[in-house]
Amino acid sequence: MITVALAKGALLKDSVRRFAAAGLDFSALLDADNRQLRVPSTCGRARALLVRNADVAVYVAYGQAQLGVVGYDVLKEHPLPVAQLVDLGFGGCRMAVAVKATSGYSRAADLPPHCRVASKFTRCAEAFFADLDLPVELIHLTGSVELGPITGMSEAIVDLVATGRTLQENGLVAIDELFHSTARLIGHPLALRLDAGPLQALVDRVAAAGSPPSGP
Repeated sequence: MITVALAKGALLKDSVRRFAAAGLDFSALLDADNRQLRVPSTCGRARALLVRNADVAVYVAYGQAQLGVVGYDVLKEHPLPVAQLVDLGFGGCRMAVAVKATSGYSRAADLPPHCRVASKFTRCAEAFFADLDLPVELIHLTGSVELGPITGMSEAIVDLVATGRTLQENGLVAIDELFHSTARLIGHPLALRLDAGPLQALVDRVAAAGSPPSGP
C-alpha cells in the first residue's frame, strides 16, 4: 500500500484535491470532526499521513511514506535525501527580505554589515547573505518575525510572503526576494527505484492532474 504524507494547514485542501483528481480520495482529512492522523483512501489502495509541513520530508526520507507534498521553502531550509518529483503549482509564495517601510533601504545589499536579521528560515537567510558577501547576525524566531523590526530587535527579517498584507499592516515592506516557493510532490528515492509500476503510475497521474487539457 502506498503511503502519502500530507501537510496540515494551507497546503492540505489543494493537496487532497490533487490526489482526488489522480484517483485517491483523502477527503476525510478535511472533515473538521476527523481526529485520525492516518486515513485510508476510499478505494483502499493508499493511505495518507497528516503531519506538520516541516515533517513531511522527514517521513518520506525515513521511508514511512513513499510520497509527500511539502512547500519548496521547507526543502530549502531542511535539505533531506528525498526526490523532488513534481512542482504542483499551488501554495505559491516568496521568501523575501523585509524592513520597516520608513527604513530607507531599497534592497538587501543596502543593509549595514553585521546588522541583525530575524527569521524562521536561518539556513536560507545565511546562504542568501553569504552570496551578497554581507555579514549579518541571524536571530532565529519561530513566529511573528515581523516584530523584529517593529521592536528594534532586528533591522530586517527573512520570511515567506504571500499577499504582503501582513507586512503592510505592520509597517513593513519587502525589498528583496530569495526564491519563489510552491508545493512539491516528493518521493523516497529507494521506493521509487524498487517500484514495480504503481508508485510511478500515481506520480504520473498527480502530475497530469495539474496539466492544462490538451488541444483537439
